[in-house]
Amino acid sequence: MLLKQKSKLNKPELIKPELIARILAFCDGEDDEIAIMATVAGELYHAVDNFDWVGFYRVVGPDLMKIGPYQGRHGCLVIPFARGVCGAAARDKKIMVIDDVKDFDGHIACSDSTQSELVIPCFGKDGELLGVLDIDSDQPAFFTKKDADDLDQLMRKLFMDDTN
Repeated sequence: MLLKQKSKLNKPELIKPELIARILAFCDGEDDEIAIMATVAGELYHAVDNFDWVGFYRVVGPDLMKIGPYQGRHGCLVIPFARGVCGAAARDKKIMVIDDVKDFDGHIACSDSTQSELVIPCFGKDGELLGVLDIDSDQPAFFTKKDADDLDQLMRKLFMDDTN
């Protein structure tokens, strides 16, 4: 019997339009960044199977982030820009999609169940980095470029758009 490994091309859509619409509706008119982060973390965590951890790390000083609202087991409390996937995303201000965290040099193992990771930098209305959205999965190669793009657009609407 031949077993085929699932291709990323055939993966089901993780970030469904109705999930995005629900998050936008909940956050409509809200300008408190922490309230928005809490809403996003809760909605994403409970909407997608195999999201092992969903949360934010907030910029609190030069090259330093601390844990913000999250769902899942414990998270690392402090992440310098010089360490881990979250630190790299913050330092380079770019999206990170990591298929196997063991292959990422300098990965911070906050949880031993994490196999893949997606990190989206979040910018405020002034263009300054607020922090990062960090999503861990207990499945390898769980995230696609489409997932990253969909979440990046959602973060931009929530944190950068003056109409929110």
